[in-house]
Amino acid sequence: MSETKTFHLPDLGEGLPDATIVEWFVKEGDTVRLDAPLVSMETAKAVVEVPSPYSGTVARLYGGNGDVIVTGAALVDIAIDPAAPQRAEAEATGHHHGPPPATPPKPATGAPAPAAPGRVVASDEGGEIREGGAAPRADSGTVVGAMESGDHVHSEALTQVGGVKAVPAVRALARKLGVDLARVAPGGAGGIVTAQDVKQAAAAGTARAGAAPAPSRAASPPAAATGSAPPPATAPAQRTTLSAAGKPIRTTPPSVTATGQPEQLKGVRRNMARVMADAHAKVVPTTLSDDADIHAWLPGNDITVRLIRALVRACKTVPALNAWFDGENLTRTLHPHVDIGIAVDTDDGLFVPALRNADALDPTGLRTAINRLRTQVEDRSIPSSELSGYTISLSNFGVFAGRYATPVVVPPCVAIVAAGKGRHQMTPVMGGFESHRVIPLSLTFDHRAATGGEAARFLKAMLDDLALAS
Repeated sequence: MSETKTFHLPDLGEGLPDATIVEWFVKEGDTVRLDAPLVSMETAKAVVEVPSPYSGTVARLYGGNGDVIVTGAALVDIAIDPAAPQRAEAEATGHHHGPPPATPPKPATGAPAPAAPGRVVASDEGGEIREGGAAPRADSGTVVGAMESGDHVHSEALTQVGGVKAVPAVRALARKLGVDLARVAPGGAGGIVTAQDVKQAAAAGTARAGAAPAPSRAASPPAAATGSAPPPATAPAQRTTLSAAGKPIRTTPPSVTATGQPEQLKGVRRNMARVMADAHAKVVPTTLSDDADIHAWLPGNDITVRLIRALVRACKTVPALNAWFDGENLTRTLHPHVDIGIAVDTDDGLFVPALRNADALDPTGLRTAINRLRTQVEDRSIPSSELSGYTISLSNFGVFAGRYATPVVVPPCVAIVAAGKGRHQMTPVMGGFESHRVIPLSLTFDHRAATGGEAARFLKAMLDDLALAS
């Protein structure tokens, strides 16, 4: 009689309370070997592959693709094969268990993925990590907020399934985009399929999965759509009264028919929801806004780089806002250096990579660092260590739209600056008016840690620097 053991979801290295099943590599009844790929799980920043801690037969899976599993909860039952290699109970697993959930889990005995030359680091959508990054691209925009959830660097095992070599995140991306990985031409070194390969295949439509997504509803024949909900605010037959002008008016409430289905937040977006709620509960925010007059700018100024330079100079002028605040112990830490969290908007949620040593970089170095961070976020190759530890944040949402904002300060940071969409406005000058280009700025700060005067002087320092020609 073989023994059945339950493997509980370990802490995948970020201290998060749960993770989402992206894809099972086994099904109930399958034989699995020690250290073989068992399942890929999506955390707040990465898709990581969990190896089997045992050799044996898969007896039960606790969840399907897309389900959220609480850290420490049962993940899979495996009937042990005593004749096959097994990992000793006391042997290190490579994963760490977080705080026990409501039902205390059994100690898991997950197996660490063995060191392998094909490993890549912290790749969510996979691909290789190239420190040099791709060619500089246009500033694609950032948004409000900040994220923080750990300082571990994930390791993802490069695996070969069905002759296709890819990291779990790339397989997850292919599933999301409906791409058959086996039909994608690998562009990475050693025949590895990268995230970029998958995106290109999806855009070209050359590698659609066998079960292609249903055609767009918009393509279906017109409106005679049987069974579809009637358009709201119609049903004139129900209008029984007339307006004063003699026109029919609605006498019933607007349609309350729900459209769409509730969608469970996962991964990055799930963590974003937690972080924002936590920040809202812990910070006493106050926002100060003004316009930076950039009429004197010479051609060739890089807006984001100028914003960062102005932010750095303001931090040096008023260190109280380049600080961390401990609300429980009422202590603050003024930082001698400036690491700026750059908010980056993605389809999966908000990333805030840290631009380290912003006070020590020249304009060229700043632009190079910004491009590298943005590329790493888009490729999901950004290490977790680069997503925390910044001293102040910047959101340049103005590349999309919007003038002023109330950006969210995420503790322990004290302040965040948001830049809105630039515009021209009439400005009084000696002898009349001129049309000047301005950039709206919004500074939100934790009023427990800084005074209004400090915030105003900080903002003025930014305005003064941005007013310079170059």
